[in-house]
Order: sequence, then C-alpha cells, then structure tokens
Amino acid sequence: QVQLVESGGGLVQPGGSLRLSCAASGITFSLYPMGWYRQAPGKQRELVASITSGGTTNYADSVKGRSIISRDNARNTVYLQMNSLKPEDTAAYYCRAVNYWGQGTQVTVSS
Repeated sequence: QVQLVESGGGLVQPGGSLRLSCAASGITFSLYPMGWYRQAPGKQRELVASITSGGTTNYADSVKGRSIISRDNARNTVYLQMNSLKPEDTAAYYCRAVNYWGQGTQVTVSS
C-alpha cells in the first residue's frame, strides 16, 4: 500500500521560510519522480516543483528562485524548502508520486 505523508506546513509571516517534507512508503522511492503541488481555495491544483529519479528539478515560475526541491532516497523523503514566502503562496501543499497523492499540508502566509 502506497502512502505519502506530508508535514511541515504552518502559519508563517511574509518573507519567512518553511520546509515541507513528504515521506513515502510502499514504493521503490528512488525509481520515481516526485512532485509538489498546491491548491488555493477556489483555484485549480498546480505544480510547484518536481524532481526526477536522477535529481533533475523543475519549478513553477511563481516559485523559481525562492524554492528548492530535494530528495533523500535513503529516507524515502522529498523536501520542499520555501523561502521569501508571500501571501499568494497560501495553499494546501500536496506530494505526488506517479498517481498517488498525500493528504496535504496547509501553508498560510499572513502577518
């Protein structure tokens, strides 16, 4: 049974940082590309960042230069470091592996 469990969300002030984590089980983690997505209220879910099994990364323009996706295959975990957070980054953040999704972690950027 595949499980993806996100953590690390919370309330942060504009300009702050958060590191999201997604721990995977039930898959051979190192073989799969991983992605972080987000969905704000009333909006469609969108790709934030992705990383291939070989470590190649891709970012949405909205977070490029402010976020870093990384993976630790020994820990079956993918991370999303987000810096210089803005109110428009407020959303539920989801981890994805192939067609599997985590339950999401909420990020709220507000003063």
